[in-house]
Amino acid sequence: MNTESQLSRLGLFDARVPRYTSYPTAPHFGNAVGPQDFTRWVRAIPEGTGISLYLHVPFCRRLCWFCACRTQGTSTLDPVISYVETLKAELSLLREHLPEGVRLARLHWGGGTPTLMTPDLMRDLAQAIRNTAPLAENAEFSVEIDPNEIDAARLDALAEAGMTRASIGVQDFDPLIQKTIGREQSFDVTAAAVEAIRARGITSLNADILYGLPHQTQRRITDSVQKLLALSPDRVALYGYAHVPWMARRQTMIPSDAMPTPEERLHLFETARRLFAWDGYAEIGIDHFARPDDGLAIAARTGRLRRNFQGYTDDTAPVLIGLGASSISRFPQGYAQNKAATSEYLRQIRAGSFATGRGHAFAGEDLLRARMIEALMCDFAISRQEMIESYGVAPDKLDAMLAEAAAQFPGMAVLDATGLRIPHEGQPLTRMIARCFDAYDQTKAQHSSAI
Repeated sequence: MNTESQLSRLGLFDARVPRYTSYPTAPHFGNAVGPQDFTRWVRAIPEGTGISLYLHVPFCRRLCWFCACRTQGTSTLDPVISYVETLKAELSLLREHLPEGVRLARLHWGGGTPTLMTPDLMRDLAQAIRNTAPLAENAEFSVEIDPNEIDAARLDALAEAGMTRASIGVQDFDPLIQKTIGREQSFDVTAAAVEAIRARGITSLNADILYGLPHQTQRRITDSVQKLLALSPDRVALYGYAHVPWMARRQTMIPSDAMPTPEERLHLFETARRLFAWDGYAEIGIDHFARPDDGLAIAARTGRLRRNFQGYTDDTAPVLIGLGASSISRFPQGYAQNKAATSEYLRQIRAGSFATGRGHAFAGEDLLRARMIEALMCDFAISRQEMIESYGVAPDKLDAMLAEAAAQFPGMAVLDATGLRIPHEGQPLTRMIARCFDAYDQTKAQHSSAI
């Protein structure tokens, strides 16, 4: 039985499940975690540890209708300048509590549109980061770049700051689709940005493209993927567009009757997937692709692939600290999320306190289930030996958990002596199979389409 038939038989074409970039997922965070917990967890980082740092810049010159991220529009630089000053204050607070010798193994500027900052703001922020913790040897510094919001001076500032990887959003190159989702960005503008990035010695390039967009057809997605391949990105994220107008009000601007059906979404994904595979990209997890010599492909081959709030990653740092409004940090002890409203974030940092507003302290089976879900999402397999040896779960209990998942997805989740694995034909169902190991109430949030 093929995947489409299995989905139809199980009634799963309309299923909505988490993307599992964390476990538990963000809707299950609560207000029991606050600034004191964040401070204590930062202080508990072992001296000399290499950590990851994420900085969120929530501003955009324009608000794309398809986007469900925490962003806000601005027509002037005034709020951006004020925000960067607050980020610097947050970095200063962090420096007070970081143990000796901590280094930044990874640094990422996301948004929003980080490239909305002027060159001087970029340099100022980069210096504040270096004052907080130095970059480790061979550290990776990545920045999300809007091709419509970049120029030579800003790229020069990013290159001087040490950027090693650029990430660009493509979404789709078709003019009708771009107009419908409020994101007009020509291929020529995108190609010019890529050329300018590479001219400054930044050889690592990520790109995002979406399937399941309004008016998208197999012909249109084929054309967009082929244009993207002409730019030769090192990594590609092929995300399914999450149409959640009840969560992101700007998506009400997108006509629901122009959306592809779940069956059509599956065909769009398969069309794009085959094109990336034919061009020599390795398939990474459920929706990423990478050149075989890229770090993500190497991590997938060697069992070091991980999952975080940016999707798939080869970052194995034990701590990810998120700064800025709505940013989420992950510690061995749990998750801590800053206040989502920019005004509340600014007020709390300016008052001299960290801005943690909610989070989750790991307890019970959280770490076991988190790893089981991550293993499925990354490796399409759960190792029975790893779960018993690393998490101390009783073999009988583990076997029962695995057997229950296999029974729910016959032929798509296969049980054997080594554990549970998902064969290639079942991989489009991975998020749904992973949900079998989620002990939290799934009715608490309305998630995106599983396909």
